Amino acid sequence: MQANRYQDLVAWQRAIEFVKRVDAVTSNFPQEEMFGLKSQMRRSAVSVPGNIAQGRGRASRGELLQFPGHACGSLDELETQIVIASLLGYFPVAEQDALLTDAQHLGRILNGLIASLKPTSKVSAHRQLTTDN
Repeated sequence: MQANRYQDLVAWQRAIEFVKRVDAVTSNFPQEEMFGLKSQMRRSAVSVPGNIAQGRGRASRGELLQFPGHACGSLDELETQIVIASLLGYFPVAEQDALLTDAQHLGRILNGLIASLKPTSKVSAHRQLTTDN
């Protein structure tokens, strides 16, 4: 069944859950990180479901595919920030590992969403090009 609203997409739902997790973890960061790494991590996390929603609202398949790709980029950025935060001692390595595992799972879901949006053959790609424009 195809989702009619972005809120129905599993990728968006999981991304929202991940935002809540990142928010909880970063709430324990030092006060001096309020406008630094803490803020960056929260913005990166929020960007993932935001890009999924933005892509769902686009008219063409090309645009629809572009935004889940942006979500993957934000997720990669967040993974890097998680490693940095752990190296700086803001949470234990076990928390880093759990967050990275969740991020990788979300990344697989995003990749599945992207794959489901791609044309499956040259014929369907041609049809898509002629109907999207």
